[in-house]
Amino acid sequence: MKWIIDEEEAGMSIRDFLRDIGGLSRRILIAAKSEDGKILLNGEKVTVRGSLSSGDVLEVKLPPEPISKWLFPEKLDIPIIYEDDAVLVLNKPAGMPTLPSPLHKSGTVANGLLAHYEKIGNPNTIHIVTRLDKDTSGLILIAKNRLSHSLLAKSQKQFEVHRKYQAIVEGILKDEHGKIDAPIGRKPGSIVEREVTPEGKPARSNYQVIQRLSNHTLVEVELETGRTHQIRVHFSYLNHPLLGDDLYGGKKEHLNRQALHCHKLTFTHPFTKEVHQLHVDLPVDMKTTIEKLSEV
Repeated sequence: MKWIIDEEEAGMSIRDFLRDIGGLSRRILIAAKSEDGKILLNGEKVTVRGSLSSGDVLEVKLPPEPISKWLFPEKLDIPIIYEDDAVLVLNKPAGMPTLPSPLHKSGTVANGLLAHYEKIGNPNTIHIVTRLDKDTSGLILIAKNRLSHSLLAKSQKQFEVHRKYQAIVEGILKDEHGKIDAPIGRKPGSIVEREVTPEGKPARSNYQVIQRLSNHTLVEVELETGRTHQIRVHFSYLNHPLLGDDLYGGKKEHLNRQALHCHKLTFTHPFTKEVHQLHVDLPVDMKTTIEKLSEV
């Protein structure tokens, strides 16, 4: 990472510049100050206590990131929608977990990313910014290094990363649009299932009807919060569970997975500050299901 100091930034301490202008978190600053990291001012190693002058060249070199011994590279077919030195966006297929787990040690997005990183010479570990459930398809935002991950995570907390989903829900929604404002927490006795509960964390979902089918509704959903299983839990709470989502009351007669797809992603690039708006079509299984339900 390299910055050329301008007149407005002159006089700042290196610490304040890296924190306030560079966006480095405390954890990243610690890594930069470690034996394997470097902070350079005009090519000379310095501490963060120094001050800056106009025209100075400030560089930060972070140490290599350790990669989990449980993660191994695996060539997988995951379409890349956008990629540069800092950011990558994938179109995840349904049925693919995002990260490895005891039940899914291979065939995950992370395994495929590691193989891609080895091919392009990216030495960093995997940083997932927006995660999707195994059976949810669509756009996933990836940070290709720890600094871009820190900045994108901060942007996400400030509600500057926007995702829109399309879902097929059971039954006919009467209102053209609506807002579901219902707190979500873990269901007692389960490590997976969530539920609407007064003891849960705030959760808000906005929806717009796209198409009413025979006995189902195609909706677009935008989240104000990012709780686990939020869309699935909220529509189940409305007695309109997602088609195929048997965990939350949906039937699998037309689709063998929850009918949920992240089709739009908007984010501000952590370094260029350019706003990226990306879009992917519905996958074949959801398109086919919509056609069948339109004919019934």
